[in-house]
Amino acid sequence: MNRKTFLKNAALTGGAFIAASVFPFDSIATEQTDYLTILHTNDVHSRLEPFPMDGSKWAGKGGIAARAALINTIRKETAHVLLLDAGDIFQGTPYFNVYKGEPEIKAMSKMGYDAATMGNHDFDAGIENFATQLNHANFPIIICNYLFNNTPMEHRFIPYKIFKKGNIKVGVLGVGIELKDLVAENLYGATTYLSPIEKANETANYLKQQGCEMIICLSHLGDKYDDNKISDEILAKECYSIDLIIGGHTHRFFDAPKVYRNKSGNDTVVNQVGWAGIQLGRLDYAFVRSGKKNLLKSHTVVVGEKTRE
Repeated sequence: MNRKTFLKNAALTGGAFIAASVFPFDSIATEQTDYLTILHTNDVHSRLEPFPMDGSKWAGKGGIAARAALINTIRKETAHVLLLDAGDIFQGTPYFNVYKGEPEIKAMSKMGYDAATMGNHDFDAGIENFATQLNHANFPIIICNYLFNNTPMEHRFIPYKIFKKGNIKVGVLGVGIELKDLVAENLYGATTYLSPIEKANETANYLKQQGCEMIICLSHLGDKYDDNKISDEILAKECYSIDLIIGGHTHRFFDAPKVYRNKSGNDTVVNQVGWAGIQLGRLDYAFVRSGKKNLLKSHTVVVGEKTRE
């Protein structure tokens, strides 16, 4: 992948977001070009309602009604959209304490998520509960570095999925964090953790062989750490074919996506949008038939009362 140029990075409210829907595509309009919009969330943590209007930092922010309105607006304006989540769907509000994840999964299904991966808190009511709640999902759980043999999740996940968006073929894989010492063993049972770097590279290579023009990794490893713990930063530098890592776990609000040089000498972009559904990430890509792809624009969309239709 050629060096990507960020034409603009901006934090937008809903009104400003809608006004910014015209992209500067003129520079690449001379060749046949296809466009893809990637929307993403992470660490929503059962936050179905916006934060209360109590004067606190996040007052009025978040909530599935406002997020759904944003997503619907984007889909009306944009032909090809992928909606993805990087895990920790569960835990954090009384909705999870009472209903164990059912309304969260139903809400994501209603919003039309294309795929999600698992976070450590998605095991908080046990692996059997997570598998049970997937009865309400019309989207797949994608993860390639967990083995679920002889667990309730054994046939409830896939290591990757290939999406066709117009003329664009996109491969999506997922990686999860090591569960030992992070999640009680009785909650994840016989789940086996494998090296996320090895499995991500192996899976991405396969997706490349299948003709995927873009490869996305849904990661719940965390952005970066002070020690050598495997993170999105390390994965980005150690991968060969991953174009975009959508991250989670560390709850960081990125001002703009981070770009790393990978083992193939190309760029791997990493993005993360905090927690609790306060922001919706948006990345707009252009695919030129000569083989180039460029990240045209990145948005960090604040989700709140003003973004509702």
